[in-house]
Amino acid sequence: MDTRRFSDPPCDACEVVTVPTRQGLEAVDILRRGAGDGVGPVIHDYGCDTLGFLVPPGTAAAWDVPGSTCTETDGRGLSLDPAPEPPLAGSDWLLPPGEADLATDPAVLRAALGEAARLIEAADGCS
Repeated sequence: MDTRRFSDPPCDACEVVTVPTRQGLEAVDILRRGAGDGVGPVIHDYGCDTLGFLVPPGTAAAWDVPGSTCTETDGRGLSLDPAPEPPLAGSDWLLPPGEADLATDPAVLRAALGEAARLIEAADGCS
C-alpha cells in the first residue's frame, strides 16, 4: 500500500498541520530522506515562526500531536493548483504543489514530528 500519496480523491480540501518552524524543518528533512517522496506541500509564514503541512481532509478529527495543531476545513480547504499563489496572506510555499506529493500521510507526519522533537531535544541537551 502506498502511504505517500492521497490522490483518490485529489486534496482539494486539504487541512493544515501547523508546527514551530524548527520542528517542521527537521520533519521535512526526515520525510525527504525516507523512502520516496513522503512529504506533501508545505507552507511557511513570512515571520518564519511556523510551517504548515497539507494533510488529507478529516485529519483534524484525530490529530493529537503535542506542540502542533491541525486546522479542520469542513470542505473549505486549500485547493492545489499546479502553480498556486501562496495559500494565505503572509505566507509562501516551502514545498509547493507540483514539487511534492498531494498531501502528507498523517501517520508518517506524526512519526516524523516525533523524531524531529527527539532530535531537537537531544541537540539542545548537548549545549
